[in-house]
Amino acid sequence: MKFCNAMIGADPIEWCRLARVAEEVGFDSVAASDHVVYPSYLESRYPYTPDGVPQFEPDENWPDVWVAISAMAAVTTRLRFLTNVYVLPLRNPFVVAKAVGSAAYMSGDRVALGIGAGWMREEFDLLEQPFARRGRRMDEMLEVLATLFGGGMVEHHGEFYDFEPLEMRPVPRAPVPVYVGGHSQVAFERAARNDGWLGMYYTPEELIGHCATLDRVREDAGTADRPFEVIASPLAAPTRGLVEDLEGAGVSTILTSAWMAVGESRPDGDRAEELLRTYAERFLA
Repeated sequence: MKFCNAMIGADPIEWCRLARVAEEVGFDSVAASDHVVYPSYLESRYPYTPDGVPQFEPDENWPDVWVAISAMAAVTTRLRFLTNVYVLPLRNPFVVAKAVGSAAYMSGDRVALGIGAGWMREEFDLLEQPFARRGRRMDEMLEVLATLFGGGMVEHHGEFYDFEPLEMRPVPRAPVPVYVGGHSQVAFERAARNDGWLGMYYTPEELIGHCATLDRVREDAGTADRPFEVIASPLAAPTRGLVEDLEGAGVSTILTSAWMAVGESRPDGDRAEELLRTYAERFLA
């Protein structure tokens, strides 16, 4: 089993230091979460809480994920990085391709793109991107990214994006894995067409059930024979028995937060480092 530590909650000024610690103690990756703004007039419902209220406060720090990942990559050598999750249809695909491609190239291809369709309509409005049909637009954006990352003069003619031959450089030297978040049927089908699934805040029983659903969906999609990652956050401590059960179901990476696992949402740098080391001693060994 691999382990990924979510950096949200820790002060971004400490992320480079904490990334070095995470690499040292045996984490395989760290995750950066994404939002651009938090409107004071928020009416959209957050999909991962019963009351629809986000689990984070308006004053939470949300550094640009690709700036943060590039900074952390510069001070590590082995650690991998993923977004959890990047609201892909909130952006222009060329801007995304430039940021992701540059981060992949300069990090030695240590980045993965975890994506979601997004839930905050207000954020879409502010960035002047349509909220409607964002899922279909996201699917086509993935096609555009893959085309641009192929290198050379390329073109695309689709429903939402249309361009004549052009070239964007630098491009990743290896494919950037794409992991899809969400637990709707559409999200599972989208994940099956890509490289993996990102799951947040599920009981072990729910998570094992979602893994079984993913197996069926991948069979139906004809992709069951391809490599596939399941990166998920079980709402339980990763004891040896639980890890074995999750591995048997298909989970490849436990997405955790060393500080949130003990109920601390905003540790200072010293405390966050202490908790990373303690978590590693308890579970990574």
